[in-house]
Amino acid sequence: MVFFLAFSLGLGATVKSPDIWALLSKTRFVEKLNREYGMYFLYPIFPDELKAMEGKTVEVTGFYIPLDVSTSDFAVLSKFPNAECFFCGGAGPESIVVAYLKNKPSKRIKVDEIITIKGTLKLNDTDIDELNFILLDSEIIN
Repeated sequence: MVFFLAFSLGLGATVKSPDIWALLSKTRFVEKLNREYGMYFLYPIFPDELKAMEGKTVEVTGFYIPLDVSTSDFAVLSKFPNAECFFCGGAGPESIVVAYLKNKPSKRIKVDEIITIKGTLKLNDTDIDELNFILLDSEIIN
């Protein structure tokens, strides 16, 4: 009975949002002064439906942003190709996700290659040295 209840509630299951990027884009940002740096930064206000997904396993498909993943344990995905991404183009911070990988990729990933990463969603609204959308314990699944 307990197993059935846990299974039916989706505990431990991967959340398959029809469009995770659309959900992330519902995040609003407010400019606040960061006293440590003496500068204004954008801080996220996450929607309730996104907060409800925190701690759950999610899959995100996006464009690989060029980082040297062969020597790193993380990857960055963008909703948009490299030329239009948050770092290089005019997109906002809601269009990128960092994934901390359990294992380094088995193959070299090319710029703008579309990949899917599965991991545990963590939302960050305080650490300005980290991205707002984080996948922990993640793995590249394609």
